[in-house]
Amino acid sequence: MDKAADVDEYLTRFDGDTRARLERLRATVTRIAPDAAESIAYDMPAYKLNGKPLVYYAGYAKHIGLYATPSGQEPFADELAGYKQGTGSVQFPLDRDMPWDLIERMIRYRADELS
Repeated sequence: MDKAADVDEYLTRFDGDTRARLERLRATVTRIAPDAAESIAYDMPAYKLNGKPLVYYAGYAKHIGLYATPSGQEPFADELAGYKQGTGSVQFPLDRDMPWDLIERMIRYRADELS
């Protein structure tokens, strides 16, 4: 599959609940950090604030990946303990509700770090 040129094109690759979650994630990032520059990086939606990476996210067959860099996860380690994680990444399974409040706090934390 060709790389998406922008986030709108990226989102067209998904449907149903996965697309709705990705669109809500996009809306959450842009609401919290309206000055963030939106682009595609590493084949996923990416946001930079003040020229520095804010957050990335991506849709997969069984989860939504959120990449808030290591600093965006560390303060929320206890709340993220029930999710599969990597360095700077967390997977939110599609068969579970998204923890929107937690996600918003993680994005806000990163935005505050970069402001």
